[in-house]
Amino acid sequence: MPHVVTGRCVACRYTDCCAVCPVDCFYEIKNPRMLVIDPDTCIDCQLCVPECPIHAIYADDELPEVYAEWTEKNAELYSQGENVTERGEPLDGAKTLEQIQQEEKDKGWDVSEPRNA
Repeated sequence: MPHVVTGRCVACRYTDCCAVCPVDCFYEIKNPRMLVIDPDTCIDCQLCVPECPIHAIYADDELPEVYAEWTEKNAELYSQGENVTERGEPLDGAKTLEQIQQEEKDKGWDVSEPRNA
């Protein structure tokens, strides 16, 4: 059961998660600008979940319905990216968790936070 980076990471790209990953399964992609997880490498250790300041990482069995497509997107997109293993600076204009939660509410979404965030 791999973990999944959701659309919450788009245009933010916080890399706190990469620094704690014991198997280096995070990849930075350019379109959209974000991180994704290689599902074949992820060992489901859950270390990354509490490190993400915007709660963008979920276990695949607890993904909110509005982010369900991201399981497939991570699997498709990681091979186009560059492996990231160290913490770096987020993208300019990266949103806060509160901003993302408000955007979700404005869309009428009721998104639960990851269990281990």
